[in-house]
Amino acid sequence: MSLPFIPENITVHLGSPKSNARNVTVPFPDYIKNVASSEIYPTWPENAIRANMYAQISFALNRVYTEWYRSQGYDFDITNVTAFDQAYVHDRDIFDNVSRIADELFTDYIVRSGSVEPLFAQYCNGTTVTCDGLSQWGTVPLAEQGLTPYEILTRFYGNDIEIVTDTPVVPNLGTYPGKALRLGDVNEDVRTIQLRLNRISTNYPLIPKIYPVNRAYDESTENAVKVFQQTFGLTPDGIVGKATWYRIAYLYTAIKHLAELNSEGLSLQEVSPLYPGLLKFGDSGEAVRLMQYYLSVVGAYYSEIPVIDDDGFFGTQTQNAVIAAQKLFGLTPDSIVGEQTWNALYSAYLSIVSSDPNARTPEGVPVFPGRILIEGMSGDDVEQAQTFLSFLSSVYPEIPQIPVTGYFGEMTKDAVIAAQKLFGLNITGTIGPATWDILAREYETAVMGAKAAEQQFPGYTLQNNQEGM
Repeated sequence: MSLPFIPENITVHLGSPKSNARNVTVPFPDYIKNVASSEIYPTWPENAIRANMYAQISFALNRVYTEWYRSQGYDFDITNVTAFDQAYVHDRDIFDNVSRIADELFTDYIVRSGSVEPLFAQYCNGTTVTCDGLSQWGTVPLAEQGLTPYEILTRFYGNDIEIVTDTPVVPNLGTYPGKALRLGDVNEDVRTIQLRLNRISTNYPLIPKIYPVNRAYDESTENAVKVFQQTFGLTPDGIVGKATWYRIAYLYTAIKHLAELNSEGLSLQEVSPLYPGLLKFGDSGEAVRLMQYYLSVVGAYYSEIPVIDDDGFFGTQTQNAVIAAQKLFGLTPDSIVGEQTWNALYSAYLSIVSSDPNARTPEGVPVFPGRILIEGMSGDDVEQAQTFLSFLSSVYPEIPQIPVTGYFGEMTKDAVIAAQKLFGLNITGTIGPATWDILAREYETAVMGAKAAEQQFPGYTLQNNQEGM
C-alpha cells in the first residue's frame, strides 16, 4: 500500500451495496460538501462544523484507501446509505459556509498516532442513534464552550489522534498493479502481497509465512499464494491476478480492522518502499554494490553520471556519481543515499529496463532484466544467464557445464551457486542484479579473450603449401 492520498473523484453508489442503484462519480471536494450539507446544520458553530467535516473526510478516505467495496468486487468507493456509510443526496443544494470550509479542509484527515491509514471516523447523530464514535449533536455544546475542532475530536476519538494536512490530490486508479504478479517479479507490489499474507497467516495458520519479505516473488511467496487461493476458493495457480489481489486486500483490511474504529493500525514501515538504509562515503557491502549497479545502468543513459566500478565500496568515485545523480533527479546533492535517492535510482533503472530490452551497461554487458531468476522459471532472460554460465564453465572448472534450454532447473541452480562461491557473492542459488552483473562481465571478458586468442600470432611463419605455389 502507498501513503494515503486525496482522490480527484469518488464514486458513490446511490443505494445499499447489493442494490441495483446507479453510481455517480463526483469530485471529492463536492462529495464532502454534499455530505456535510446532508448530515449537519449550517447554523451550528463553525468549530462543530469543522469537527464533523474532519470525521466525514476521514470516513470517506478510509473507504477509498482500504478499497473496502472494490476489494469485494463492487465498482464503487462508497454508498449513500447511512446504515453503511454517510448521507449523500445527489444534486442537492450546498450551504455557502459548508462549501467554504470544505474547500479549506478537504485535504485534511484524522489518523491514530503511529498509524497511516485515515481513521474510520465512525459517527452518529447522538440523539436517535448513538455509537462509539463522534456524536454530531454532541459537538455543538463543545464548540459553544470554545473548544477547537481538534479538542472536540479528542473527546470522541481519544487523545491519540492527529490531523494530517495538505495531502496530495491524485487520480484514484486502484491499487491493483495492472498485471499479474508471478515467480521472479521484483517490486513493491510483491512486498505488499508478502506483508499482507504474513499478517493474514496469523489468523489462518495453514498459510505459510514468507521470509524474507524482500520484494522478490520467490518460491515461498508462490507457495503462500497457492495456499491462500486454496483456502479461499480461488484457482491455486500461485499467480496474483486481480481476483487474488483484491481478495488478499479484503482479508487484510478485515483482519487488521482497518475499516473499523478499533483499527489495528497500518505502520509507516508497511507502506514505505523497501530500501537498505542510509548509504554514505566509506560504507561497503552488498547494498553499496547494488546501488553502484543501478548508478552504472542509469549512467549508461545519462552522460551526467560518471562511470564507476561496482566494487561494493562507497569511495570518491561513487560519491561523485551519487552527487551527479541527485542533481539530475532534482534532489539535494549531499552525496548521501537516503530513501529518496535510492528510490529515484531504482525507478530510473526500472524505466530503462522496461523501455529497452536490449539495454547495456557502460561496459557493454546486458543489463539485469528486472526480475530475480529462480528455479522453476523460464524465458529469454534465463536462457541468457545459462549462456553466461555455460561459456564460463569452459574457463572456470569450478562451474559445472549446463545445457542452454531457457528453463531454470536444478542444474542451473547448482551452476549459479558454484559461480557465486567462485566470485565471492552471497550464496542464494538465484540470480539477482549482483550475480547477473558479475556473470555478464566475466562472460564478456572471457569471450573477448577467446577471440583475441584466436587471432594471436602462432609463433611461426604461415606458409602456403599448395602445389604449384
